[in-house]
Amino acid sequence: MEGLNIGLDLLIVLITAIAGGMLARMLRLPIILGYLAGGIIIGPFGFGLVQEAGVIDSLANIGVVLLMFAIGLEFSLKELLKMGKISVIGGISQILLTAAAGFGLGKWLGLDTTAAVFFGFIISLSSTMIVLKLLMDRGEIDTTHGRIMLGILLVQDISIVPMMVLIPAVGGNAAGIWMDLGLALAKAAGFIVLMLALGYWGMPWFLKKAAGQRTRELFLLTIIVVCLAAAFGTAYLGLSAAFGAFTAGLLISQSGFARQAFADILPLRDTFAALFFVALGLLADRTYITGNIVTIVSLVAVIIAVKFLICSVIPRLFGYGHKTALMVGTGLINIGEFSFILAATAFKQNIFSADLYNLVVATTIITMLATPFAMSINSTLYRRLSQTKFFAREFAHHVDPGGRVHEMALSRHAVICGYGTVGRRIAEVMDKQKFTYLVIELDPTVISRLNARGVPCIYGDASNPEILAHADLDKARVLVCTIPDYVATELTVRNARNINPKLDIVARVHRDSDADLLRDVGVTELVLPFFEGSLEMIRHTLHRFGMNNTDIQYILNNMRQTETEKRESK
Repeated sequence: MEGLNIGLDLLIVLITAIAGGMLARMLRLPIILGYLAGGIIIGPFGFGLVQEAGVIDSLANIGVVLLMFAIGLEFSLKELLKMGKISVIGGISQILLTAAAGFGLGKWLGLDTTAAVFFGFIISLSSTMIVLKLLMDRGEIDTTHGRIMLGILLVQDISIVPMMVLIPAVGGNAAGIWMDLGLALAKAAGFIVLMLALGYWGMPWFLKKAAGQRTRELFLLTIIVVCLAAAFGTAYLGLSAAFGAFTAGLLISQSGFARQAFADILPLRDTFAALFFVALGLLADRTYITGNIVTIVSLVAVIIAVKFLICSVIPRLFGYGHKTALMVGTGLINIGEFSFILAATAFKQNIFSADLYNLVVATTIITMLATPFAMSINSTLYRRLSQTKFFAREFAHHVDPGGRVHEMALSRHAVICGYGTVGRRIAEVMDKQKFTYLVIELDPTVISRLNARGVPCIYGDASNPEILAHADLDKARVLVCTIPDYVATELTVRNARNINPKLDIVARVHRDSDADLLRDVGVTELVLPFFEGSLEMIRHTLHRFGMNNTDIQYILNNMRQTETEKRESK
């Protein structure tokens, strides 16, 4: 009957994960909060429905291993370097500064040195899941602040590896911490050398043999064996199993089998990750959380203030504007999902007490919940302040140093707001046709490159009326707004209309509801990327059925006309 009890507990946990996840999605909250809440409800401090919590916890540890393995598979040094200094240097600086502040906060809470160090590590991380979802929902993935946040989060995700290596090394023994730490680093270095040797001589052959059998099941089993073998190897050496899994993923990522391995491991990773987060909820003491709400809320306020300050200052030090700094600072105020992994591991290694673990769980959940509201409030506040004369001038410092754009006396030119992928392609066509244009961009590194090429450009937020005042809009032919942020696009259009009511304005927009509002504020031509993409796919499909280009174009024009009439009739 014992086996049946374990099966029943596993079934209860999975049903709880489904119910909690669905509820979280309905409330538009991060899905892991649903898993955690479900674990708290069915755990020993809730209804006590799970009897074999130890077995569930063992299965959940596989989730940690698979999560780290997937990070290794996805990691790309080339992509990280492409994001620039702000991601690498800024990300490392943010981790060190926040961890130092967390260490001081931990000592103030009365923690010993080892616990305070790991408390600092925990608050230094932010949630990739939550920030990525927020940026996608707000259409800000391709904005300057979106790219910076994702770059810093990538560095944070990688930093979890050395942090996980340190926990088993110290194991709550502060007296011999430096000797244990040195030994752990030596073991880690030796393991990496061994894995590199295997990766160079053995792994490609092994994976090729497995893939050559042309059965997905054998390839998946091979990937799982590699992952678990590496995890067991590091655990045997007294290091973190997660470190071994990450290293294995990193080696496979350099082979031609990385994409297939990631696709095959993804369902397993997500299932065991759900188990892990529900298991974390099983450990949380609801009584402690409700009885110490003042302490928890006070700690949340301090952590949010510290993280906002550090994460806002770093972009400013790299030359980014007020808007970028404020949005990055607000987006990274939360504590991340990997902090749960650190806290759980520290608790099991007796570095954290049960009370400290519960404090971390509660604090992390609240900061995650606070982030969407903080970003919305920040956007609204910036929107209002940036349109007032005083703040518009303050935010518009260093727009055109030396008056270079003013000296060019631009006329009959295009103004391109935003120099991302879309803006850059428009500029390339303008260059080929020898047409004059001016770029307005928030990223100082992009402005530096444009200045070096002699391209007329203005550094700043295009939605700021003081910035637009320097763009000679009264003499411009057209304003092309490629900014992915809808709010910034709306303000840019309104302010441009105030300067030149007859200006031709082209803007891109992602949602139909936003399209209606932008048309009302004066956009001449709206481009919906997804709709236009679907038309190109239709063009290609019809061409394969033998239709000529004239007939295809007639059909597409009718579809565009129908879509425009539909929007205008709303």
